[in-house]
Amino acid sequence: MTTHTTRMLILGSGPAGLSAAIYGARAGMEPIVVQGIQPGGQLTTTTDVENYPGFREVIQGPWLMEEMQAQAEHVGTRMMYDTIVGVDLSQRPFRLTGDSGDVYIGDVLVIATGAQAKWLGLDSEELLKGKGVSACATCDGFFYRGKKVAVIGGGNTAVEEALYLTNHSHDVTLIHRRDSLRAEKILQQRLFANERIDVLWNKAVERFVGGGSPEGLVAIELRDTVTGALSTIEVEGGFVAIGHHPATELFRGHLALDEDGYIAVETGSTRTSVPGVFACGDVMDKVYRQAVTAAGTGCMAALDAERFLAEAEFEQERQAAE
Repeated sequence: MTTHTTRMLILGSGPAGLSAAIYGARAGMEPIVVQGIQPGGQLTTTTDVENYPGFREVIQGPWLMEEMQAQAEHVGTRMMYDTIVGVDLSQRPFRLTGDSGDVYIGDVLVIATGAQAKWLGLDSEELLKGKGVSACATCDGFFYRGKKVAVIGGGNTAVEEALYLTNHSHDVTLIHRRDSLRAEKILQQRLFANERIDVLWNKAVERFVGGGSPEGLVAIELRDTVTGALSTIEVEGGFVAIGHHPATELFRGHLALDEDGYIAVETGSTRTSVPGVFACGDVMDKVYRQAVTAAGTGCMAALDAERFLAEAEFEQERQAAE
């Protein structure tokens, strides 16, 4: 067992965690990043990235995360290939335990553990991810300009994604397994008023159908949840919009979470309910969920953490002088 000590401990190595590391390292805080189960975050499973500022050509998600990590290491970040399984936030410095048995001690803690999109769990869905099946319309909708697309779900996310996709597609179908939506009334009104959107009620996805060369989504096979009858709708894009799982189980009972399980932060900051603990990226953002906004909040977390430490250390020196 090894004990690793740092002024700034960061959990998560997506755009939020690595941006926090870059800013923290440049401030001389010698951060440690514990990479977690998915080093590089969700962008490592994303192929074409066309909306990250600074690149005129389409770039690859894994390449972008490799560059971010290299930049973080270049300015002084230490990367640890471990997963945190235990936390003690009862006093500073904070003490966390890794799956490896190593102990990580940080004067401040930045949580950037992200959130995972919920999927339907179908084999055909797994086979066609990135080949017509997506869980983010704002990320991938641009690639379906002029094509027929479908959104699966019935909550706010699904309705918002269907409305967003009408910017690119003249033919959007919302597929919902019940006969009424859970989305807010104002969103439902906008949905039903949009001539580009059709709604299929009481339909569940049985299978995503691939075809063509290279293979891509060509249709979705549906099962009627009332009669059991099967039907098929031809589409080139299928967007699963049934919510997200924030990676916050580790912090339940240690930090204040909102009703959806996201880490609660003070408005306009990354400060959590525990002084010295900061949250950034998708683990605290259920609205935007973009790489660039995650990076932005990572910057905020590092600046908030640096300010917190400076004030804490000034107070310690003042008390020692009295």
